[in-house]
Amino acid sequence: MTITLETPFSVLPDLIALHAKTRGSHPALIQDGQQLDYAALNSKVDQVAAALQRDGFQAGDSIAICGSNSIPYALLYIGALRAGMVVAPLAPSSTPEGLVTMIKDSAAKLVFVDQAVDQALGKTAEQHQIKLMSMDDSCTENAFSQWLADATPTPVTITPEMPFNIIYSSGTTGDPKGIVQSHGMRWSHIQRGIVFGYGPECVTLISTPLYSNTTLVSFLPSLGLGGTVALMAKFDAAKYLKLAEQLSVTHTMLVPVQYQRIMAREDFDQYDLSSFHMKFSTSAPFHAELKADILKRWPGGLIEFYGMTEGGGSCMLAAHQFPDKLATVGKPLENHDMRVIDEDGVELPAGEIGEVVGHSPAMMTGYLNKPEKTAEAEWYDAEGKRFIRTGDVGRFDEEGFLTLMDRRKDMIISGGFNIYPSDLEQELRKHPDLQEVTVIGVQSRSWGETPVGYAVLRPGANTDAQAICEWFNERVGKTQRLNRLILTDELPRSAIGKVLKRELRDQFQAQYGELD
Repeated sequence: MTITLETPFSVLPDLIALHAKTRGSHPALIQDGQQLDYAALNSKVDQVAAALQRDGFQAGDSIAICGSNSIPYALLYIGALRAGMVVAPLAPSSTPEGLVTMIKDSAAKLVFVDQAVDQALGKTAEQHQIKLMSMDDSCTENAFSQWLADATPTPVTITPEMPFNIIYSSGTTGDPKGIVQSHGMRWSHIQRGIVFGYGPECVTLISTPLYSNTTLVSFLPSLGLGGTVALMAKFDAAKYLKLAEQLSVTHTMLVPVQYQRIMAREDFDQYDLSSFHMKFSTSAPFHAELKADILKRWPGGLIEFYGMTEGGGSCMLAAHQFPDKLATVGKPLENHDMRVIDEDGVELPAGEIGEVVGHSPAMMTGYLNKPEKTAEAEWYDAEGKRFIRTGDVGRFDEEGFLTLMDRRKDMIISGGFNIYPSDLEQELRKHPDLQEVTVIGVQSRSWGETPVGYAVLRPGANTDAQAICEWFNERVGKTQRLNRLILTDELPRSAIGKVLKRELRDQFQAQYGELD
């Protein structure tokens, strides 16, 4: 079987089996000196699926996985899919209570964890009668290697509408929402990979977590199309560059803050990165200046994706082809319909600012067990076509390129004026002593809300917050001036690099309360 853009449907476990037959000795997974070829990968996946079936699991049942990137993590993921099961990959950074909530919501009857998660979750899981299995063999009582079955699983027929995974949109605070994604949706990601050069000779370096949709967008086409995946348990810029050179990496998915840290290394230009064919980014704002630096100094193409885990339409910017559009996130992908609507749900023309909504063949089925949340996330046009609301504010230009302003919830309304933090961040970033910046809105008795900046100084910088704030306020309009600037050692970020503005707002409120 040769995978083409016209291939109607296939599933990752079947593709793994195909590669095992046709090129079994080709490396599939690499991590820290350990390597599995496709024959070994397929055999281990069989063992996982057979063990799950032996333990009474059936197609449609779910397991949860929570831990750092590892080869056993990948085996469990693919093995569960081969058994027709659904995978709920969970963020290790979640609180024990948050993990329990997600485990129960996903109906996972078995949870695979590494040593760090086991130590954090163990007592809480025991209180809730949740069974944990050690996927790194750190607990000999429930060790992954001993649990595997030496058998061939019973074949399961998988159809496009069957659920592939449940990815949770939250887990540190707030109410986590399980996003159900189908095998049909994931097949579209594998199939689309052909266009970007994924294939039998690709080597993909992955340093973002496997519980993230960001990672799966690269992980799935790499293995589905017969390439090699190198896993990093934790991102480190120096180690990343060494591995990229050593393994002759061709593809990678990195979030913007990772690109920033790589490009900031003084020894960056000493590494041979000529093997790179395509680099990808998504999940957080990707500034035009950083894109330009990557295009100048890092071989291969650069593609930015903008979209949601919910799958409601995606944009793509091939930065190497449109260097004059680096401030945008590109145009909607083929068969992706994206529009902008106002507060009343009325569609707006090009050039007008509003909330971005999207429709695509890869939309989520819905939020698991939360029909009301699903309804809140939907918008229908006059013909009844279903769209997913992104919560992002942006505008399309006359050529169809989308410029994002901010999240709706992050927009600051000060004295009746709409202030977009991204505009202020763009200007603040021009200060030569600042390495990272963000702007939030905080409560103000006089203005309703007022902007406050947070910043990280560059190494060796010699300045203070007041001087930077005065510099900034001289350069912007009166309504955009910062009430104050706060210097910090680092900005709080999620595992995929998003600045956690809610944490900063809560932190500011607790320390300063409401401003005048």
